[in-house]
Amino acid sequence: MGATYTYFPGCCMKGTAQAYHDSLVPVLRELGIQLEELPDWNCCGATAYMAIDEIKACALASRNLALAEKLQRPMLAPCSACYLVMNKTNHYLKEAPAVAGVVRNALKAINLDYEGSTTVRHPLDLLINEVGLDDIKKHVKRPLTGLKIIPYYGCQIVRPYATFDDQRNPTTMDRLIEALGAKVEYYPLKTRCCGGSLTGTLPESGLFCAYVLLKEAVKRGGDLIVTVCPLCHFNLDSYRDRIAAKWEPMTIPVLFFTQLMALAFDLPEKDAALWRLIQPMKPLSTYLSQPAAQPSIRSVA
Repeated sequence: MGATYTYFPGCCMKGTAQAYHDSLVPVLRELGIQLEELPDWNCCGATAYMAIDEIKACALASRNLALAEKLQRPMLAPCSACYLVMNKTNHYLKEAPAVAGVVRNALKAINLDYEGSTTVRHPLDLLINEVGLDDIKKHVKRPLTGLKIIPYYGCQIVRPYATFDDQRNPTTMDRLIEALGAKVEYYPLKTRCCGGSLTGTLPESGLFCAYVLLKEAVKRGGDLIVTVCPLCHFNLDSYRDRIAAKWEPMTIPVLFFTQLMALAFDLPEKDAALWRLIQPMKPLSTYLSQPAAQPSIRSVA
């Protein structure tokens, strides 16, 4: 493609979701897409802040949107919360004049202005609707034939704004997984909440949400859960000891969809970032139905 997008990493992509960042950048580069990080970005306003003070949260998000607008290109927001909050802010600024007035005055105080032209996109949207599945298939050097995937979207990238997928039954990640050669297992909980921040405030409730998702994935016969959301990944991957102590062990690994793409593209090991998983994944060859016929993932010294 040869396109360049403004990259908004948010607070998690170089922290708890480092594996997402480490795999996203090289996967998009392989597809001809370059990312340039938004200079001097700040917190998006986050969903928790939205619940406390929506106007101040919108002002925070608007600063990023205003900075991106100067660059005159779409902004990629891989984090589900960042994607949601900045899209919500765009909607508020267009639909709520009172909010827009306060926010624009706040931006004016720091010598910024925002006309509302920044488009915020999610990597799934970009991959499906710009790159296209046919082009993605051309980059698959190690088809994931025999691998059974549970696609888990979480609740934020399609609700309340279904800008590129269906709110109740999203399929963009399903189609992407199939393009990589893997099998998508039916998963009726694909948009059910992972517990969100409840794991830090009401841990019993949060843990139960994560347990139900993991239990259903195992019941459906999945080898891996693949997700798009940093918080979902954190909740499903990080509390295995507590879940095992309260209910039962759950050993199904949870990957970001970009890690799965790195495996299928046979990119260097560092680009798949599997070593960052808390629940380890078995060697890929143990899942595949025809491992001997496929090249192995490249290692990097």
